[in-house]
Amino acid sequence: MHFLDDSLLPENQEKLVIQVAPYGPQWLPGDFPEDIPVSMQEQVQKAVDCYNAGASVLHLHCREADGQGSKRISMFNEMVDRIRTACPDMLIQVGGSISFAPEGEGAEAKWLSDDTRHMLADLSPKPDQVTIAINTTQMNITELMMDGDVDGTILENPAYAFAYRDMYLESGPKFYLEHLKRLRDAQIQPHFMLAHIAQFETVERLIRKGEYMGPLILNYVAIGGGASGTHPADLIEFARRVPDGAVLTIESIMRNVIPFNTIAIALGLHVRVGIEDNIWRRKGERMTSVQQIEQMVRISEEIGRDVAGGADAKRIYQIGNWYQSADETLRKLGMPPNRRTGQRGNPMWEYA
Repeated sequence: MHFLDDSLLPENQEKLVIQVAPYGPQWLPGDFPEDIPVSMQEQVQKAVDCYNAGASVLHLHCREADGQGSKRISMFNEMVDRIRTACPDMLIQVGGSISFAPEGEGAEAKWLSDDTRHMLADLSPKPDQVTIAINTTQMNITELMMDGDVDGTILENPAYAFAYRDMYLESGPKFYLEHLKRLRDAQIQPHFMLAHIAQFETVERLIRKGEYMGPLILNYVAIGGGASGTHPADLIEFARRVPDGAVLTIESIMRNVIPFNTIAIALGLHVRVGIEDNIWRRKGERMTSVQQIEQMVRISEEIGRDVAGGADAKRIYQIGNWYQSADETLRKLGMPPNRRTGQRGNPMWEYA
């Protein structure tokens, strides 16, 4: 992204899109009972409360009645439908790292297959987005945990913590190429969750080959353990490498979320909050998802930057837009064209 002399002035920045992840599938209800919804009604109301507080994009997971994370596609269908009715202007983004367990015979043997994850493209009603990771990576969410971060939660249990320490997110070319195709066929926008610049470079190659043709909506995932860490220079370099036509949201973990998001707001980028990422205001003081949203609204308003509503977020994310060629995608994103055969020097678009 380019930063002009006046790019940090809030009147020149796009409205702030606040993405919220309020369901925290790694937690059990007893970890944060005042903020972990369990019943379907409570989960839908949580979305409404987050929207009313200022979030315009909902990162969606859902729970069974016993409080465990659900892998039933029928339950996701119900939840998307009910949130659409209760909060029609909120963008719904389903977490693509979920592996749904198919209902019926043979479920246990098949739920981790690529075919099962591709069921995200068959959600009905369809969400606005499904998140997608590019390239298999370790997803050790415990690496950046500091003293006190998991106090009073299931992650105090070593066996549970070790399970997350050793977690990998499987997303090789066989999976993501087919998944991108299916999402396009279903007219569901992919939201790229990128852990570092090397993954962004893979996405750029997909664009240049015409294997992805659409708006580039992405998160910079600074959670450590296979993803980027918390050095601000890495965040700045990632933002510098992302094209001007992309929409970049910053995501971090635990008490790093607030300082990272403050930087993002000042730079004109977008933010993600919610108990999936962070449960603390300061050390020892819990903070609900709604309180986190309200904090981002206050910070943004303090520097004079407007906060996006649902219609704004739909426009900013370019929901419903698709491109028809690699060249069109490169132009829309503000990226240099592909090199023509025999062309020397830096490829540039020709203008009349």
